[in-house]
Amino acid sequence: MNAATSTKQPPAAERVYAHVKRAVLDRSYEGGTLLTEGDLAEAVGVSRTPVREGLLRLEAEGLIKLYPKKGALVLPVSAQEIADVVETRLLVEEHAVRKVVPAPLQLLNRLEELLDEHEEHRKTGDLAAAAATDRCFHATIVRAAGNEILSQLYDQLRDRQLRMGVAVMHAEPDRIAKNIEEHAEILAALRAGDGERAAAVVRQHVSRVKAIVRGEA
Repeated sequence: MNAATSTKQPPAAERVYAHVKRAVLDRSYEGGTLLTEGDLAEAVGVSRTPVREGLLRLEAEGLIKLYPKKGALVLPVSAQEIADVVETRLLVEEHAVRKVVPAPLQLLNRLEELLDEHEEHRKTGDLAAAAATDRCFHATIVRAAGNEILSQLYDQLRDRQLRMGVAVMHAEPDRIAKNIEEHAEILAALRAGDGERAAAVVRQHVSRVKAIVRGEA
C-alpha cells in the first residue's frame, strides 16, 4: 500500500465544514451570501447529507443561519459582535501584556519571529495568513501571561478575530503595514520592560479594529 492510498480523507461532513468555514473566515463567502446544499455538495464533491451535517455545526458556531429548502445564509458581522469582541480583547490583552513584564527572552524571540512572518504575508498579499499571524502575535502574549482560563476565553474569540481581521484589511489595504508597526511598538515596550506603554499600544491597536470594521475610521 503506497502513501497515496493509505492516506484517508477526513469524513465528508468534516470536509464540508472546513470548506465553508475557511471561505467564511477569509471572506470568499461574504456576509449576506446564500449558500445552497447542491452547490456546496458539488464544490466539495460529496452528497447532500454530509453538507447538512457540516452546516449544522457552522450554525451552532454562529457563522451561518439555515433556512429549510432555501440554503444557508452567511451571517454578517454585527455591530454588537464587533463591540463585544473588542471589549473582551481589551480586557484580556491589556492584562496579559502587563503581566508578562519582565518578558522572558523566549517570548521576545517568538514575537520577533511572528513580526517577520507578518512582513512576509504583507509582501505576498495573503490577507488570511496575515490575519492569522496577527492573531497569533496577541495570543502568544496571552498564553505567556500564564492564566489558563483567560487563554481558553481568548481562544474562543479566534474565528471572530480572523474574520474581522480580514474585513479590516479589505477596508483599509495598508492596514497590514500599520499592524506590523504597532506590533513592533508593543515588542519594543516589552523589551524595555514598560508594561504600561505596551498596554497603551494594545488599546490603540485593538480599538482601531472596531472603528474600521464599522466604517467609522
